Amino acid sequence: MSEENKNLNTISEETASADSNAVAETAGKTEDTKAKKAKNKKSKPQKEKGKFKKFMKSRKAKHGTVAMAITALVIVMVIVLNIIIGLLVNRFPDLELDLTSNNSFALQDDTIDYVSHLNNDVTVYILMEKDKFESQGTYFVQAQKMLNKMASKSDGKMKIKYVDLTSNPSFTSNYPNVDWQSSSANNIVLVESGKQYKVLTLTDCFEYDEQTYNYYGTYSFTGTKIEQAVVTAILNVTTDDKVVVDMIKGNNEQDYSSLKSLLENNAYQVNDVSLATGDFDKDAKVAIMYAPSVDLDEKIVEKLSTWLSNDGKYGRSLIYVPTADMGEMPNLDDFLKEWGMSIDRGYVFETDETALVNASSPYAFTVSYGDYYKDNLKNSKIPVVVSESHAVNITDENTAHALLKTTNKAGVLPIDADKSWDYKDAITGNGENVAAEGVMTNEDKKSSRVVVFGSYVMFSDTIMQYNSFNNSAYFMNVINTIADKEDVGITIESKSIDNTELGITDVATQNTMLVVFVIVIPIAILVAGFVFWLRRRNR
Repeated sequence: MSEENKNLNTISEETASADSNAVAETAGKTEDTKAKKAKNKKSKPQKEKGKFKKFMKSRKAKHGTVAMAITALVIVMVIVLNIIIGLLVNRFPDLELDLTSNNSFALQDDTIDYVSHLNNDVTVYILMEKDKFESQGTYFVQAQKMLNKMASKSDGKMKIKYVDLTSNPSFTSNYPNVDWQSSSANNIVLVESGKQYKVLTLTDCFEYDEQTYNYYGTYSFTGTKIEQAVVTAILNVTTDDKVVVDMIKGNNEQDYSSLKSLLENNAYQVNDVSLATGDFDKDAKVAIMYAPSVDLDEKIVEKLSTWLSNDGKYGRSLIYVPTADMGEMPNLDDFLKEWGMSIDRGYVFETDETALVNASSPYAFTVSYGDYYKDNLKNSKIPVVVSESHAVNITDENTAHALLKTTNKAGVLPIDADKSWDYKDAITGNGENVAAEGVMTNEDKKSSRVVVFGSYVMFSDTIMQYNSFNNSAYFMNVINTIADKEDVGITIESKSIDNTELGITDVATQNTMLVVFVIVIPIAILVAGFVFWLRRRNR
């Protein structure tokens, strides 16, 4: 090969190599360009994110207008959230938490059970504007919340409406049987169902300090009774056929207004009758003779016996409560003897300290339930209390039986006891009956009965107001049973919101909460604040 050809081949190889290197270099640059573009695409969000993070840490973000805007936004969000929660609570009252020790804003189980099974539509009118009702004080706010909860549990059967009588004076014309004119009426709630209605006064719905009212003429409220008042009003306006009860008067009776109110609140129709000048109501199924101070004459006793016999059809009942200082009553004694009972004129005393209401008095004590009228009690663990009671003796066990009884450490103080009398001699170890019942039944298994309670004090307004005693509930259970009444009354406790504690009584839980809220949380806040300050200082 000539020298010239060699040179040409060398030049060609170098050219090819150069071209190859150029292509490779171009390809490399292309790959680098793509990689840089991809890298730039990936790093761009990170760069922006880094800028935002850097900006949030900057002095401008922390101390400038942006910080103010963020703070304002957070405040607005909190306000909006609070409004939403408020609307939800108004729409669904059960969402509201009650942390008071006595569940001041919670409905009792009896109320929930009753309103959730309403068959009739009921409207509860509050007789003033909503804002004005709320402004009356904390107990009115409490009452409003409880009414709203009752309505929410009624499945649409119960509605709450506010009526301002000043701007709607024609409203009162629809309810002619209500006293709208008297300044002492203080009507505040009206409950209506169909054509029946019942008005509730201020004192029906709220408890107040009577001494303050008597002295200053103003109300100082101490609790709300609106739950009980409205439930019993609903029971009244939704009951069409009310059981008739005759209260026998004309023999110097003690005040029976508390018993009458209790019966009327539980949808009974109560009439006052004088057997000396009149007769029983033709529809009466129950009669009550409450603590007469004088003996009945023979004609009245005959009327009683004839009424109870009901021409041999029976089905009627008499409740008799003797007065404390009863004298000789031979006609009443003969009447009770026919029903297998007698009354001891002395006073029952109790020596068992566990039964005494007050250690200084042996004549006020709790008693045990017998085998009758106990099963339908909502809480038979709550006792019945008696005071100044006579013993009701069983003279014919085929006719009568005991209802309430003392412990075996009780006895009777004789009415004619002298200084030589020893109480130990009066304790027989068998206990004393303070309530009993005589029953007569015909061939058709229909019965008439005479129920005797030895203590008239046990049905006084003072005693029956105590929720720790079962007197009113027991009495209503007896009368509901003997009257064959399906609807039963509801005993609701009054509510006070003076005590706003959480109601935690367990010592271990109290100690745990003390450590958490008084020690752990404050120290954690201090440590977190110190760490945050130290980190910012070192930046």
